[in-house]
Amino acid sequence: MDRRRFSLNATSLAGALALAGTGLPLRARAQGAPVEGRDYTQLAKPIAMARTGKIEVAEFFWYGCPHCFAFISRVEPWIAGLTPDVHCSRIPVGFDALKQIHQRVFYTWEAMGLADSMHVKTFTRFQVQRKPIDTERDMLDFARENGLDVDRVQQTWRSFSVNAKCTQATQLADAYGIDRTPEMAVQGRFTATSETRGPAGMLATTDWLIDRIRKGA
Repeated sequence: MDRRRFSLNATSLAGALALAGTGLPLRARAQGAPVEGRDYTQLAKPIAMARTGKIEVAEFFWYGCPHCFAFISRVEPWIAGLTPDVHCSRIPVGFDALKQIHQRVFYTWEAMGLADSMHVKTFTRFQVQRKPIDTERDMLDFARENGLDVDRVQQTWRSFSVNAKCTQATQLADAYGIDRTPEMAVQGRFTATSETRGPAGMLATTDWLIDRIRKGA
């Protein structure tokens, strides 16, 4: 979703969902070499990245974005198939005050070691049940519904570490120039969009950019 409007219409979303169910290997659906300025952007000023020994990739998302929800069926198996020299992080965007609350939801789960188990459940609450988590009370109700320690969730929600993670995520999105979701970013140098080649094309572009980094290009 764009900061200001949906970047894809309902028809294209339906098409994305249909493709997600094809079962075809994601890395087999590339459609020629990506084009700079259309399929990906190279940052004018690269972001200084921590030395981790891996190629760092980020998936920028928002729980309120239906395209991000549809993207799960593609990006999760793609992440599972990454080679050991690549690390992918989920980065929730915080474009405005409401999205910053949604951002806090993810980092609360991450701080509690629950990101993997609660990520899809959170998307489902937003997108299927139509019950967004817009307040701390909503978050605590959701935690209670899932049999979690509500006091611990509240303490984590309010913690310094979660505050810091939210700030860092917003700074990283700003540095990459992220203004819509879902969007992929690679090694502080590139962003890839689904605008021209769809979600599968965005992942194919990301693969191509990762390979470019490997080759030192």
